[in-house]
Amino acid sequence: MKDGFGRTVEYLRVSVTDKCNLRCVYCMPLEGLPWMKRSEILDYEEIEQIVRTMAGMGLRRVRITGGEPLVRRDLPDLVAMLAKVPGIDDLSLSTNAVLLEEHADALRTAGVRRINVSLDSLREDRVDDIARRPGSFPRIMAGLDAAERVGFEPIKLNVVLMRGVNDDEIEAFAEITRRRPWHVRFIEVMPTGGNLGISADQFFSCQAALRRLGRLADLSPVEGPKGNGPADYYRFPGAPGTVGVITPMSHNYCDRCNRMRLTADGHLRPCLFGHLQTNLRDPLREGRSIVPLIEETLRVKPERHHLVQGSAVGSGGLVALSQTGG
Repeated sequence: MKDGFGRTVEYLRVSVTDKCNLRCVYCMPLEGLPWMKRSEILDYEEIEQIVRTMAGMGLRRVRITGGEPLVRRDLPDLVAMLAKVPGIDDLSLSTNAVLLEEHADALRTAGVRRINVSLDSLREDRVDDIARRPGSFPRIMAGLDAAERVGFEPIKLNVVLMRGVNDDEIEAFAEITRRRPWHVRFIEVMPTGGNLGISADQFFSCQAALRRLGRLADLSPVEGPKGNGPADYYRFPGAPGTVGVITPMSHNYCDRCNRMRLTADGHLRPCLFGHLQTNLRDPLREGRSIVPLIEETLRVKPERHHLVQGSAVGSGGLVALSQTGG
């Protein structure tokens, strides 16, 4: 699949729910959002049909997201269905890991091979403050232990940097990569309608983080683990893991974008941000071909996002990243 700028699109992020069991300060309002009705959300057979259609057009990689995907019942059933789609050779999952311990074995057996876990602090009190759901930290750590035990590889930790909140833990996170084969990725805050204060006042650039880490030891650029997407990776000498940076604000990487997103209610979005999206759900339920709709969405995929730090300009009206799977 080629977009209008010649980029090859082979990666689809599939949101299976807009709900989440956490309320992370940069992602979702404390009171939550108006949730989608069950009738609006794609069932697993519909998701499989869309993925199968896109696989016939060149799709090769699928990442399951949310909200928090593990709050949706019987998720391993969907994984098993997608694993059987011809052409799909990589299935991965993004999760906050609160529920991962009890589902890790089933997900690995069903076909998930790689996993990304959101973890914004190594301190229990801070995780409570950021996630706004007390008691999450021990469950997240148990989920990570389970992920390593069942053989997910690579395991990536996503850390959203916030000045005055967790920027004093940059070195501690990086030190993990010197002890364990985990890949810590620092991510710059992306503005949405619900986090403008954080975006304006607590932005911390990944380049500043790298400068600090360079004082610990030499950091060498490396290729990074499988499925590295927009991250740039670095490694300490002899370290089993890597340090990655994802820089949507300070260094735009849209020129190498290879993905689209399918929302829980069946809209295909060519960019995380912006107003462009195509309703695949209704034509699918009416028995119409969705191939022309996918082709048109590829054609109108924008060249880049137009985010502005501390402003809703360019966010496409998003209140929360959970609305599109981040």
